[in-house]
Amino acid sequence: MNKTYYIGLDVHKETTAIAHTHSLSRAKPTYYRECGGSNRAVERNLKRLARELGVKFTDLKVCYEAGPTGFVLARRLIQLGVDCVICSPSKTERKPDDKIKTDKKDAAKVAREFRNGDITVVRIPPSLDEAVRDVCRARTDAVDDHARAKKRLKAFLLRNGYRYKGNANWGPAHMGYLRDLAMPNEALKIVVEEYILAIDSARHRVERIRDHLKQLLVDWEWKPVVLALMACKGFQEVAAMTVISELGDLRRFKHPRQLMAFIGLVPSEHSSGATRRQGSITKCGNSHARWMLVEAAQHARRTPKVSGELTLRQQGQSDQVRELSWRMQNRLHKRYVKLRMRGKEENKCIIAVAREICGFIWELQNKCGLELPSSTCDPG
Repeated sequence: MNKTYYIGLDVHKETTAIAHTHSLSRAKPTYYRECGGSNRAVERNLKRLARELGVKFTDLKVCYEAGPTGFVLARRLIQLGVDCVICSPSKTERKPDDKIKTDKKDAAKVAREFRNGDITVVRIPPSLDEAVRDVCRARTDAVDDHARAKKRLKAFLLRNGYRYKGNANWGPAHMGYLRDLAMPNEALKIVVEEYILAIDSARHRVERIRDHLKQLLVDWEWKPVVLALMACKGFQEVAAMTVISELGDLRRFKHPRQLMAFIGLVPSEHSSGATRRQGSITKCGNSHARWMLVEAAQHARRTPKVSGELTLRQQGQSDQVRELSWRMQNRLHKRYVKLRMRGKEENKCIIAVAREICGFIWELQNKCGLELPSSTCDPG
């Protein structure tokens, strides 16, 4: 009888543990060996294992847990024709009394759960989507460094008794004030100049990465979706590209509530019997997408309006997209005002609006007739 062999890998930076089992057995998986952590080493050992098992290399089914090593191994195996998936370690059941953890046991555990169908598969994004996502995250890091450099300079000046009396910090007037400061000695003057150089360098870095994002958008397959999302209030290039690169293809969610839970914007709950207790949001899933949606939700405070800048972003979009954009503005503003009138605090109102935005983004991809990529994963 034909056997399907399930391979479990425990992948680390320098080593990879390999275990295997087959579909006709309910016995414990067999530990094979430990090899190097490179793609070439794993590929070579899997081919050797296939020969020893008497099957083709492409007949193996491979699984390993998502981790810091990323998706490169999975993409390489898929490119070679191997059925490879990545499972979510946070969705895997663990016995509370199991206090022994080794690479050998972890590989066997992955193989067993893969065979039994007890894994939650993680989406493997296309290589270009992941690259765009990393550029978006690099811009976020640059913005954080820029803000940190500003705080260091302001803290230094406050310690030395300098207080800016103007209204707009970090504008041309403020920067001119900082450059014209007369410090009591040469050492303090050096510190101020170095901090100003750090601020200017971080600002230029943010601008460079933003320009790179605009260049990447030209040839990106998700460009139609990004432009459609930019037709909505609160989303420009950076926000739209960050959300789309982090979330990817939303057709895998059958209902927008699943997307809301995936991002971690739904309330936590601990209910039993007749008692129902809801707490703060779960904050599970993608923190970058959640942060950007919360930032976009700030625009719901303002009265619905199609400004001149939004009109330019809506040029070339279908009537269906423009209708969704206007409906989104009215719905979010109405929701925000209603919650505020009920006495809800500001942060809760913004989170509720961000949760509503998830539903509109899901509708934008699924029901607005946009040209979506045919494949959600590539072996590149």
